[in-house]
Amino acid sequence: MSLKGKEHGSLGNMYSDYFLDYASYVIMERAVPHLGDGLKPVQRRILHSMRQMEDGRYNKVANIVGDTMKYHPHGNTAIEDALVGMGQKDLLIDTQGNWGNVLTGDPSAAGRYIEARLTPFALEVAFNPKTTEWTQSYDGRNKEPVTLPMKFPLLLAQGGEGIAVGLACKILPHNFNELIEQCIRALRKQKVEIVPDFPTGGLMDASEYNDGLRGGRIRIRAKIEIVKRNLLRIVEIPWGTTTTSLQGSIVGAQEKGKIKISRIEDNTADEADILIHLPAGSDPEAVRDGLFAFTDCETSISPNACVIADGKPQFLGVSEILKRSAFQTKDLLKRELEIRLGELEEKWHFSSLEKIFIEKRIYRDIEECETWESVLDAIELGLKPYKKRFRRAVTKDDIIRLTEIRIKRISKYDSFRANEEIKGLEDSIAETEKDLGGLTRYAIRYYKNLLKKYGSGKEPRTDEAEFERVDRSQVVAATETLYVDERNGFAGLTLKKERAVEKCSRLDDLIAVSQDAKMRVLKVSDKAFVGKRPVHVAIFRKNEEKIYSMIYRDGRDGAVLAKRFRVGGVTRDKIYELGKGTAGTRVFYFAVHSKEEESDGNTVLLHLKPALRLRNVSREFRFGEIGIKGRGAKGNILTKHAVDRVVRA
Repeated sequence: MSLKGKEHGSLGNMYSDYFLDYASYVIMERAVPHLGDGLKPVQRRILHSMRQMEDGRYNKVANIVGDTMKYHPHGNTAIEDALVGMGQKDLLIDTQGNWGNVLTGDPSAAGRYIEARLTPFALEVAFNPKTTEWTQSYDGRNKEPVTLPMKFPLLLAQGGEGIAVGLACKILPHNFNELIEQCIRALRKQKVEIVPDFPTGGLMDASEYNDGLRGGRIRIRAKIEIVKRNLLRIVEIPWGTTTTSLQGSIVGAQEKGKIKISRIEDNTADEADILIHLPAGSDPEAVRDGLFAFTDCETSISPNACVIADGKPQFLGVSEILKRSAFQTKDLLKRELEIRLGELEEKWHFSSLEKIFIEKRIYRDIEECETWESVLDAIELGLKPYKKRFRRAVTKDDIIRLTEIRIKRISKYDSFRANEEIKGLEDSIAETEKDLGGLTRYAIRYYKNLLKKYGSGKEPRTDEAEFERVDRSQVVAATETLYVDERNGFAGLTLKKERAVEKCSRLDDLIAVSQDAKMRVLKVSDKAFVGKRPVHVAIFRKNEEKIYSMIYRDGRDGAVLAKRFRVGGVTRDKIYELGKGTAGTRVFYFAVHSKEEESDGNTVLLHLKPALRLRNVSREFRFGEIGIKGRGAKGNILTKHAVDRVVRA
């Protein structure tokens, strides 16, 4: 290999490594939430910063953003956007001021005008420095949590979305109360089933949810009420839309002639309230179906549950995420109980030491001691007869703590009160040990307490139902007319001086058959070429099982054939040969029937050109004599003589 080749290979490898490093960084540190606490790094750093600032009062968002920059190496705009997004979810952050409106899409005020603090719920479920794993911040000046010790399936409650390099995440929000109930079921090792619930309400078809994994789909509809015959009201909107975008899609559909409305007005405040006025004589049910078919009143969302777990991105179903969260909560509660038990036992130990030290007057043994070592030895000797009363060995640190007891405390020592305190500690120790022994029961009790304290007002907003997809061709307003210019070979909506074919809409397709037995299916448009003097032009609907009858000559001098066929599935704008494709092919007769019986009885007369020894120049043919085949069939030979014309019998 040449030196140049080596340099090129080395450079390629270097860029490959850089790309992989960058992709890994975006996935792990920016775009995908962590399974442990359901947060992206920026969200975690915001909450950590707010906890450090917490004093019960509101803080300006601008101050929170500035403090968070100690931990987050990116710009203030990204931090503020993430903070506003969490505040609008109304779960972890208590807000004050104009935080925007998720219904209308109105943005929040600037960070210097709005304030925030942690909610009591956040303080209860998201923080515990004793169970938190810490790491150095990006500049090494501060400590930040690897993950927060979250004792709630926050990721499923808030949802999460992010786009990384070659990887995307989209987890839909779920109902607070239902999540807790399903966590309890998970701890009881019962089957877990959860579907999304959206703050904006609406109707939801979750039959294809697929547990939130790739390939699944959620269909959401606006809740539309028929107030009266000429008035509809939208009271709930699909998740991911706003009243502004919804109105835009409705106006757009009206301008394209897909629906008919008179005017639209938006009275949205705390709840969605969009009034749609209809023209006189409208069918409100049909208009409502049209709104579902042609506007954002019905949307489809494809979830993609991807999380960081075990140090790498993983695709996990929402039921698996919930189970892991429930058992993580159980483990965190266990660690908290173990820490509490250790603290109680330590407190009991020293209270017992103090009681013996004072009541047995061991402090008097040190009055004559001249050195520090002799003081410690005297106390240790005085405690020796009582060592069996303690739950652990008496250490040098314990003895030093005894020397720090003030004379005032010794003189005012109350044995009865001390005994009561020790008895209370023993009761607490017993209760903690009992909770550790029945950890599942304790965790369930914890979840039930969360439900009792914070579940009020968090009932499901989205109604679950299965609904059929609205057929656009059935509900679109057929306000247009298809015309055909046979002489020049054009068909369209603007050829109003030519022959009218039938009523249609711009969503329809047309079928055209030319003189040389070629067939095309086209989108209805203002003007399209279909071939000069076409033998057939009509609106084409896939669900109609029409029977086509045709008599044609193969080439300029070939045999005359007859065929019956159904069109079936077609590709738009593709040319299909209904004959053999021979140059000079000519269609003598073409007919369309809706029913097979009508096609069977269709009879024609073939008029042959006079020829030597040809006695009968007129022959009758009934199409019922041949079978119905596919469009690709070439047909049955009727005659090899030259045909002058074919007419209905």
